[in-house]
Amino acid sequence: MAGNNPVFGRIQKQLQDEQGYAGFGQQRTQQQGSPQQPGYYPPTPMSPEQLDAMYQRPSAGPLDTGRVTFDDVIMKTLTLFAIVLGSAGVAWVLTATAPRLTLPIWLGGMFGGLVIGLVIGFMKKVSVPLILLYSVLEGGFLGAFSRYIESIPSYRGIVPTAVVATLCTFAGMFLGYRAGFIKVTSKSRRIFGMAALGYFLFSLVNVLGLFMGWTSGWGFGGSSMIGIGLSVLGVGLASYSLAIDFDSVEQGVRMGAPQKYSWLFAHGLIVSLVWLYIEIVRLLARLRD
Repeated sequence: MAGNNPVFGRIQKQLQDEQGYAGFGQQRTQQQGSPQQPGYYPPTPMSPEQLDAMYQRPSAGPLDTGRVTFDDVIMKTLTLFAIVLGSAGVAWVLTATAPRLTLPIWLGGMFGGLVIGLVIGFMKKVSVPLILLYSVLEGGFLGAFSRYIESIPSYRGIVPTAVVATLCTFAGMFLGYRAGFIKVTSKSRRIFGMAALGYFLFSLVNVLGLFMGWTSGWGFGGSSMIGIGLSVLGVGLASYSLAIDFDSVEQGVRMGAPQKYSWLFAHGLIVSLVWLYIEIVRLLARLRD
């Protein structure tokens, strides 16, 4: 499965190259020696007090182990989520007080986030500053976009509904994945990858059509059954993207991925959440028309 994911390909290669991982047990045996080797000293037995103190110590965290943990990914995801919310709040206030800033913030955040996201995806190293910058840009885009949607009388109330629906979908996908109801396999990853690529290209054509005047409103299909069906497809793809993210984190922990990759896993979860929110807003808006 790692072969289908460039991130895991890099992690796997790095783990193989790191000394002390593949040959850890052998090196430890050589260092300790044996009774027949010169310089061998039998281990000193520990007292009951020392054993008790050892077991009372807190569990080793990511800084102690240098490896990815679920808790570390969760904390970094919450950090990025807070940055997105803060940036969105600032953009919301700015566009509410100065509506002329709506389009610059909207487009700047959308295209800026797209470029930074592609750079993050193709970089060989994990860049935390770029991941933080992506969250700021996406927050600005979401704030301007959401404020514009709420300013349309027929769409009022869609934004808070979409926020709740996004968080509930996230929780549902997580529980479904942990319970084993939602499966992620090599085949499902390939199918999802092809479907997501096609949908991404379609979305770019859709945006281009809006700027060129080929389409209007929500793009191809409008608010017809075809348009609603496309939005349902988008929500489905974004939802399953979360399951793939959960599976990726689980693989990273199991493989003993370096701790720095927890930022990359958290970034992937934020990307999926933003995508899911946009698709839910589009679906609710089409249902209102």
